[in-house]
Amino acid sequence: MKVKYFPDTDTLLVNFSDGKIVDTRDLNEDVLVELDDVGHVVSMTIEHAKQQTDVAEFSYQMATA
Repeated sequence: MKVKYFPDTDTLLVNFSDGKIVDTRDLNEDVLVELDDVGHVVSMTIEHAKQQTDVAEFSYQMATA
């Protein structure tokens, strides 16, 4: 998974895989989900990210087995 933030457009891009995008669906006016040919999520684009998320506080926690 890769997360990129573009401050010039306030856009957050979350890539879950390197699959080929064949469809894009709008979840709302600011969130797009890109799907591969079998319907798996490849990436998510969040416009106006500072209003939608807490970009400055982004973190993750590794789960243990």
